[in-house]
Amino acid sequence: MIGSFRFKHLWNWRTALQIVFAILAIAIATAAWLNLRRNLRNLGFELSFDFLNSQASFNLRETPIAYQPSDSYSRALVIGLLNSLKVSVVSVVAATVLGITAGVSRLSKNWLLRQIALVYVELFRNVPLLLQLFFWYSAVFLSLPKTGEPINLGAISLSIEGVKLPWFQTTFSSEFSALVFGLTTFSSAFIAEIVRGGIQAIPKGQTEAAKALGLKSGLVMRLIVLPQALRVIIPPLTSQYLNIAKNSSLAIAIGFEDVYAIASTTLNQTGRPVNVVLLLMGIYLGISLFISSGMNLLNRRVQFVER
Repeated sequence: MIGSFRFKHLWNWRTALQIVFAILAIAIATAAWLNLRRNLRNLGFELSFDFLNSQASFNLRETPIAYQPSDSYSRALVIGLLNSLKVSVVSVVAATVLGITAGVSRLSKNWLLRQIALVYVELFRNVPLLLQLFFWYSAVFLSLPKTGEPINLGAISLSIEGVKLPWFQTTFSSEFSALVFGLTTFSSAFIAEIVRGGIQAIPKGQTEAAKALGLKSGLVMRLIVLPQALRVIIPPLTSQYLNIAKNSSLAIAIGFEDVYAIASTTLNQTGRPVNVVLLLMGIYLGISLFISSGMNLLNRRVQFVER
């Protein structure tokens, strides 16, 4: 009886504290919102998004869907969002493949391969991403020959216009290619260390037991070590995927028309800084929550289930 009374007493205190905290949080958020609206009203602005229906009146080069300068700001922002998602998806896939390769190579018995992976990781991890973007765009893609004199690398054609894939009849602009290369090399260096740490967290007995069964090193890594290492790898890997999505906003530095760049143009033309910033915050928050939800679902699937 005494134990039950103490438990109920403690539970009531915890519940009361949570209710008080929730009320305070709502009160602070409400006060901040009202203060924001009052300040904007004093400055002659309204916290509305009706300007999104106005004519954009600016050109866009990267248009995955049909667009004309006579279209609205909302359509321009949708195009920017699609461009951001395209960059993020391609960069996540490329960085994952390259990061896993570099991470496994860090543990290779081949001395040369191990040192090459070490130099790669230390180089790209310690150079700021913005500088890498400038390098890939200015020193690499803008230095390529003209469209009529491309560099052919098998199924890939490189020119100042960007990367062309003749088999798929697709051409990626120099700005898009530089952004993807920069995000991939920068993020894959961190992913490589995450993968290396995850592999080293697996007990050596697992590897020794697999080799005792006659499995080759490649099969041991693919079938035994990596599946178990995912439990350690996925949580920090989620942070890297989130960083890729958010770091894609640096596209404005090299002229790629992502959602941040188009929102900046919208802000300058409409003079609605708070409205546009709130819209941007909502967009990036939505993208981040989507990535987090997917990775959390994957993380739950790879965890051991206790019986």
